[in-house]
Amino acid sequence: MANQESTAQDSFIVPVKRIKDEAKDLPYFQNSEAYARIMSYILALNNAVLNSKVSDPMPESNAITNILALLNTLDSWIALVPPKADPQRFGNLAFRDYIRMVEEKATTLLEDLLPSTLHPAIQEISPYLTQGLGHGIRIDYGSGHELSFVAWLACLEIIGFVRGPTDHPAIVLRVFVRYLELVRKLQKTYQLEPAGSHGVWGLDDYQFLPYLWGSAQLRDHPRLKPVSIMQTPYLEDFAPDYMYFRAIQSIHQTKRGPFHEHSPVLFEISGVPHWTKVNSGMIKMYKAEVLNKFPVVQHLLFGSLLPWRPADSPEDFVVPSSK
Repeated sequence: MANQESTAQDSFIVPVKRIKDEAKDLPYFQNSEAYARIMSYILALNNAVLNSKVSDPMPESNAITNILALLNTLDSWIALVPPKADPQRFGNLAFRDYIRMVEEKATTLLEDLLPSTLHPAIQEISPYLTQGLGHGIRIDYGSGHELSFVAWLACLEIIGFVRGPTDHPAIVLRVFVRYLELVRKLQKTYQLEPAGSHGVWGLDDYQFLPYLWGSAQLRDHPRLKPVSIMQTPYLEDFAPDYMYFRAIQSIHQTKRGPFHEHSPVLFEISGVPHWTKVNSGMIKMYKAEVLNKFPVVQHLLFGSLLPWRPADSPEDFVVPSSK
């Protein structure tokens, strides 16, 4: 994909939903410039964390530091909106108040994050951030919200705030890892319902990318194999450094019963002999089960940064740059 020319300040727009008709819009999305940019970004980040641990030293730019501070702020606001004590069947209604607070303060958050020259982009990128935390009305969270957060990160790179590929390892192993702990806290605090869950036949009730990028981290690990997730001591020892193991650990913390019963897909994947095959399989599954599923992508937003138009060069996975 050829680099984009500098984005004019007046070209930023409030992004809108475009995927409304499954039969017509979903195939169009698969061949759109937005799809190409999102998938290129996910693959670039996948390559950036091959055989890397969370604790590995890596470049951390001011942009990375400031994004982490933003996530810490979002985390601190949870204490300001405690869950309601009344019994509630589907999620805690206090989550609506939390999301409302985020929506009301998102512009200020992003003004603090971005240099003034990029403030015109706030109207376009803000909805991706707020939707990346869950749905305030339905009180749920799923892979579509995770996708929205990744779209926000991609937009930050397209406008030139985050620098690829230099920032890519830290985007995953610092920013995304911190984001995962934030949304896990939201899920637990407000008892968020899984959005679009496939039940036991889904990969995970809430997340997907920790398994995709997490398997890249482990690709050539000399000791850990996919079957290693079945050994509890390994989960405890390696969860801090490997997203895949942390995700499995999180499932054990929230579900009871035999692993093969409540997580049969992940159990089956543990029988794959090599992480390389797991990683390639996760990429195919992400395209099929997230980006090609109407209930998930119908809420994705499109604007000037993730455009609803035919792809410029769908085979060339290079993140566009505004520089």
